[in-house]
Amino acid sequence: MLQVSLRLVIPEAELELTYVRSSGPGGQNVNKVNSKAVLRWNLAQSPSVPEDLRERLLAKLAPRLTRDGDLLLASDRFRDQGRNREDCLEKLKGILSAALFVPKARKESKPSRSSIRRVKEAKSRTSAKKKLRGSPRDFD
Repeated sequence: MLQVSLRLVIPEAELELTYVRSSGPGGQNVNKVNSKAVLRWNLAQSPSVPEDLRERLLAKLAPRLTRDGDLLLASDRFRDQGRNREDCLEKLKGILSAALFVPKARKESKPSRSSIRRVKEAKSRTSAKKKLRGSPRDFD
């Protein structure tokens, strides 16, 4: 079971893990061992995702999904399958956590009286300064 949040728990049976030859570290062994982990999870048809969360995830993760609604992740950071598998699971957890985050709504605030007064004073000072730049007039 992969616990992403309190409402989202993904059973291991829904996750499809395959292993392929890695382009990452491994020395001479890299051409013989399938150490790269590729994780595939079908978000669109997953029974473990509540409908409201599914809509949010599909909208947020749309660029990362295949046409069938699969989310693909790969990891070849490490030399062995087990660590790459754990890395894929951590990536999945991080991506889903970030997509489920709902930003706090911004409340518009009114400027304070003192800030309005300061702005008006600054405007009048600027106006007075610019009036002095004009050509001198005859004072009869």
